[in-house]
Amino acid sequence: MTTEERLYKLEGIVEGVMATLPGQVTSLEGRVDLLRQEVKAEIGALRREVEEKFNGLRQEVKAEIGGLRQEMAGLRQEMASFRQEVEEKLVGLRQEVKEEIGGLRREVEEKFNGLRQELKGEIQSLRQEMAGLRQEVKAEINTAFNKLMLYFTALAAALAVLTFLR
Repeated sequence: MTTEERLYKLEGIVEGVMATLPGQVTSLEGRVDLLRQEVKAEIGALRREVEEKFNGLRQEVKAEIGGLRQEMAGLRQEMASFRQEVEEKLVGLRQEVKEEIGGLRREVEEKFNGLRQELKGEIQSLRQEMAGLRQEVKAEINTAFNKLMLYFTALAAALAVLTFLR
């Protein structure tokens, strides 16, 4: 085989590599874009889920507060009727009601603080998951870049051999 034939054959190989390389890069870019879209969609879904849970909890707290307000209104009416009957019973009932309201307030505050901590934990978990996904995408990009560098190195070596053979 002559040098020209070898050169022609090598040029064909280089052209083949150059023809497939952009397609592979485009394919990898497409995969990265798909992964990015999947991550965004998953984050959006998780965000909606957290918002729905938070809204549900907000409604529960509002309902419980409404119930407490109704209970307080009933207790006030009861206290008014007892005031007419006996002034001494009124003092005792007022004290009981105040203690019960304080306990309920503490309960509501404890539940709310617990929910707040739970939401913070879920948000932190989402952030960690998002960081992990970022690392995966970076690793894929680095792998693609390394493959690209190998192709370029092979191309450079082939060109060096061609230059040497001339």
